Amino acid sequence: MPSIKSFKIKTKLAKKARQNRPLPYWIRLRTDNTIRYNAKRRNWRRTKLNI
Repeated sequence: MPSIKSFKIKTKLAKKARQNRPLPYWIRLRTDNTIRYNAKRRNWRRTKLNI
C-alpha cells in the first residue's frame, strides 16, 4: 500500500480500523449475553475492503 494516500481513503481506512474490534464486555452484560461477538469482524488477509 502506498504511503501517500488521499484524505478520503485515509478516513475510510481509519473508520474500518475502528470498527474491527471485539465487543466491549459491558455490552454482553447489558444484553444478557444475547450478543456474544462482533459479527462484522474483518480479517485483513481474508476479506478485502475494495477501496
